[in-house]
Amino acid sequence: MPISTQHKVYLPASAKSNQYILAEIKATPELYRHYSNEQACYQQLSQQLFTLADSLNLHNVHLIATDKLPVVRFHTEAHVFQTAEQILFFYNPAYHEAQNLFSQNGYQARKIRLLFLATGNDIRANAADFHSRVLQLLQQLQPQLPEQNLKIKIRDHQHLSYDLLAKSKGNRESYGYKLRAIAGRYATRQLNLPEHSALTYVHLTLPLSRALKQQYVASDSLDYSPLYQQLEQQLKAAIQAKDLNRVAIVANGLTPLVRNSKFDKPETTAELQLLGFDPSNNAPQFISDWQGDNLVEAVNILIVAGNDDMTETGFGRFMNQVEASLRSFADKLGVNPEKQDLTVRFHQHISYSN
Repeated sequence: MPISTQHKVYLPASAKSNQYILAEIKATPELYRHYSNEQACYQQLSQQLFTLADSLNLHNVHLIATDKLPVVRFHTEAHVFQTAEQILFFYNPAYHEAQNLFSQNGYQARKIRLLFLATGNDIRANAADFHSRVLQLLQQLQPQLPEQNLKIKIRDHQHLSYDLLAKSKGNRESYGYKLRAIAGRYATRQLNLPEHSALTYVHLTLPLSRALKQQYVASDSLDYSPLYQQLEQQLKAAIQAKDLNRVAIVANGLTPLVRNSKFDKPETTAELQLLGFDPSNNAPQFISDWQGDNLVEAVNILIVAGNDDMTETGFGRFMNQVEASLRSFADKLGVNPEKQDLTVRFHQHISYSN
């Protein structure tokens, strides 16, 4: 196989690209003392934020002062849903623009989160320009803050999402990606990042269809252990065949978040599960979390890239291995490719302190 093909992955032309940047300001007591109350703080900051955003052509910007975690997904319609711990943003970058302040009366946020959603077309090609404009905004905003030297952490999240089984549904047009690392892509656009943490992983959502449940669980049984055990066994066989060492299968109803275990400890809340992986450690890291008496709607499978998976050309070879293992996994389970969607998200994250 030619090297150029080996290091490219061909994804459906219908794959959707998203990018969002989160700037987290640690809200200190000293900051709040400059305002009559929390709400006055958030109102003034949001006005300053939106004015600067307009001047820099940043058209989908939000201030979150509830300590809820933003989760961003592509959707043809714009929606915002809130739970006790999350704010879920669904939007289409090509069409949707918004400015919102999310706060609660009487609640003093530990972190003030500024959320920037990329808009327009060619999101991946324009990622460096978007990141640069967000940095310009933060540089202009900081002198306007009444308290200086506040700690700001910047997180850049980029996703490519698509149906793993799209070709079986007649969607045969594809596009080749090298999937270069964010820092390398930015450097070619004259944007050099400071020292940062980077993480790359793939997330597959496997709906537990009626056919799957009937295949492995007796109709009169409330014990779903045989189903989960079979999924785990088939997944292990598929990933071991492709030398994929950092994997999790989560079927507990929680939203999994992948973090670098060097910087973040594993943690579980009522809604979220932080999974820690070390990209520099090549020893097998397999996480399995399910309960036999809890039937969930979908199983989350996460495959994390290691430092060795990033070649000079990108993560294309890694993604080819992942795709092959996931297709084998789906085939062994008897998933109907013409009737069922298997959503795959290729995630790239970087974070650093400004």
